[in-house]
Amino acid sequence: MNDTLPGDTAAWQYLEAVLRDVVHAYGYSEIRLPVVEKTELFKRSIGEITDIVEKEMYTFEDRNGDSLTLRPEGTAGCVRACIEHGLLYNQVQRLWYAGPMFRHERPQKGRYRQFHQLGVEAFGMAGPDIDAEMIFMTARIWDRLGLEHTELQLNSLGTLAARARYRDALIEYLQARKDQLDEDSRRRLSGNPLRILDSKNPEMQGVIDGAPSLLEFLDEESRQHFDGLCGLLDRAGIHYRINPRLVRGLDYYSQTVFEWVTDQLGAQGTICAGGRYDGLVEYLGGRPTPAFGFALGLERLQSLLLAGNTRLPDTGPNFYLVLSGERGIARGMMFAEELRTAEPRLRIQANCGGGSFKSQFKRADRSGAAYALVIGDEEATQQTVVIKPLRDKAEQFAVPQQQLMERLRGMLKISRAPDRAGQPE
Repeated sequence: MNDTLPGDTAAWQYLEAVLRDVVHAYGYSEIRLPVVEKTELFKRSIGEITDIVEKEMYTFEDRNGDSLTLRPEGTAGCVRACIEHGLLYNQVQRLWYAGPMFRHERPQKGRYRQFHQLGVEAFGMAGPDIDAEMIFMTARIWDRLGLEHTELQLNSLGTLAARARYRDALIEYLQARKDQLDEDSRRRLSGNPLRILDSKNPEMQGVIDGAPSLLEFLDEESRQHFDGLCGLLDRAGIHYRINPRLVRGLDYYSQTVFEWVTDQLGAQGTICAGGRYDGLVEYLGGRPTPAFGFALGLERLQSLLLAGNTRLPDTGPNFYLVLSGERGIARGMMFAEELRTAEPRLRIQANCGGGSFKSQFKRADRSGAAYALVIGDEEATQQTVVIKPLRDKAEQFAVPQQQLMERLRGMLKISRAPDRAGQPE
């Protein structure tokens, strides 16, 4: 689990702001969920014969003896909240959430035991149009972030009936090659054989490549749904590759599943994944409700941003206030408050804790500010401010305090801020 240090937070803030802008542009509303849920919720929704439930969940008993788990993913908690608060009764919902998830995995680049996701969920819409909208949204996120080298992979898991027929055929195929299966695959053969297709063991790839394709077992309903989605993606000019081995790692998926992958992050190539889970709401106690959603990993997106040398917005101070003398400090602190009130877009860091001019200018340089604003006893008396450029060799100059605001706005090339009535000052 990692600390995010001040030097890294600008990339996080930029990424989170872009994500919020995009999901709001599609009409999705935020829901905030607890990080702890009853363990049974995840066992039922994710599936007991999964790596997440069997090996990776942080589970403990509270003082009442109840088994609780730090959330390993967000969909189950979102569905639980929607059922509990009656959000799905005779209505559709478009929701999003963001925050930390927890899995006890082997830490490696792009994969940590506390990691962060944006999750987007839609309830009450059964057609392929909402599947397409979600994928349009993810493509727009990559465009806004300037990410390249991403590939969309698609598959359909079909209805429960279609998947049952495929399951029987897959078991028959794998039983005939049982001596070629690794220990995990043998264990899953009777419980959830589709999960074998998701194996990352390179020694299993020959067996997996020869397995029957799920697409060959789709019923007419599933085929029409998948064809409808592909048609919408084609019209939007979104390129994709159909991957018949894509099954996703959670039991609740049905029909459409998708992943966005990249070759820029080594083994951790999936940056976004999701699909349709029409049976989950009913399975967790609600009324039958079609649903579709996805999650994307913020750590992996941040790694791509930094690797691509994305120009991040500057969140450091524009100006550093150098103060000296009793009158200079008192006037300077009050003057800084007046400036911030008059122009909220200014970022002014005031020197606190005293120090010589030399030490204060060192702090000003380390702050990243472009200019120092100097107020000593003399400037306080004369009601002036000395402006000293910190990033070039230009000469410092004095400005009357009543003219400083317009001078600072001009230096930052920002227009006058509107007053509370929406009119210029």
